[in-house]
Amino acid sequence: MKREASAASDDACAMVSSSDKSTRSAYAPGTRRSTVSWRWFLRRLIGFALGALALASLAPPADPARSQAARPIRVIISVPPGGSIDLLVRVLADHISTSKGQSIIIESRPGAGGVIAAEAVARAPPDGSTLLINNNGMIISAILRKVNYDPQSSFEPICYLVTTPQIIAVNGASPYRTLAELVEAARKKPGELSIASVGPNTTQHIGIERFKRLAHANLTYVPYPGGAPTVSALLGAHVTSAVLNWSEIGEQLIAGKARALATMALKRIEPLPDLLTVAESGYPDFETDVWFGLVAPAKTPKETITQLIDWFSAALLAPEVKSKLTAQALYPNPKCGAEFEAHIARQSDLYTRLIGELNIKPE
Repeated sequence: MKREASAASDDACAMVSSSDKSTRSAYAPGTRRSTVSWRWFLRRLIGFALGALALASLAPPADPARSQAARPIRVIISVPPGGSIDLLVRVLADHISTSKGQSIIIESRPGAGGVIAAEAVARAPPDGSTLLINNNGMIISAILRKVNYDPQSSFEPICYLVTTPQIIAVNGASPYRTLAELVEAARKKPGELSIASVGPNTTQHIGIERFKRLAHANLTYVPYPGGAPTVSALLGAHVTSAVLNWSEIGEQLIAGKARALATMALKRIEPLPDLLTVAESGYPDFETDVWFGLVAPAKTPKETITQLIDWFSAALLAPEVKSKLTAQALYPNPKCGAEFEAHIARQSDLYTRLIGELNIKPE
C-alpha cells in the first residue's frame, strides 16, 4: 500500500511538474507560443484602430456656419463712428445677428486715408474673425504712397456691398442753378471760384480734378478732413461748391439750405430723380463712383469666405435692409467673390491711369 501510495504521489508530482513547465514555456520570451500571442494582440489592436477610423468617417462633417458663428467677427472701418459706413455695417450686423446668430463687432480705425485700417486687417490672422470695409480710397492710397498692404494680394474679396452717389452742390443762396452756369462762371473767373470735398487724394478729389479737366473749368480745389466740415464750409459760403454724398448733404438739400447741380453717378439717383447726371450735362460717360466692400486677410480658408459671402449677400438683399440703406443713398449691389476681385483689379488700373494723367501727388 505504501508503495502504491508513493507511486501515486510520484505520478501527481510529475503531472504538476509537467503542467508548470508547459505554463512557463507558453509565456516564456522567444518561444513560438509567445510570438503567436503577440501577433494576435497586434492584429486585434490594428482592427480596433481601423474600426474607430471608419466610424469617424461616418460622422457628419463640421458645420462651417456653426464654427464661424461660435466666435465674434470684428469688422474694421476706416472712418469715425456715426457716419454712413458705420450705419451700413450696423444694419448688416443686426440682420446677420438675428438671422444667423453671428455676433459682429464694429471697430473704428480712422486716419491716413484708410491705410491704418487696411494694414491692421492685412496683418490679422486669416481665420475669418477680422474683416475690413474697403473702398476706392484704399486703392488710391496704395498707389500714391508706400503702404504695408496690396489692395489685391493682401486680401480675400468677399463682397462689393454698396455704392453711394456723389452730388455737386452749392449754397442755397448761390446764384448758380445749373452745372453749366457754374462751369461758365469758372471759365470767366479762373481760380476765383472753388470746389470742396473730403480730401485730398480721395475718390472725390480725383473726380473733381477729372471734371475740371473735361470742363476746362479752373475751379480751386479745397480739401476738408470729412463730410461734416465740408458741409459747414458750403453752408457758410466759405467755398463756392462742394462734392458730397446724400447722407452728408441730403437734409440741407431738402431744407433748401443747399442746392444740387448734378450727380457724379452714371445714373440718376432715387432721392433726386429729376437731378441730371454730369454725363447728361454734357460730359458723356463721366462717373465718379464711391463704393464700399468687404474683404478678409489673404489666405482665409475658402469655406470661410463662402460662408461670409452667403451671409452678407443675403443680408444685402433682405427688403428691410435695402430700405434702410437706400434711405441713406447707400445702394446695395452685391458682387461677390471673383466678380468683386475683378472689380478691384479694374479700379486699380483706372486710378493708376487717372493719378498719372491728372498729376495727383501725395499730400
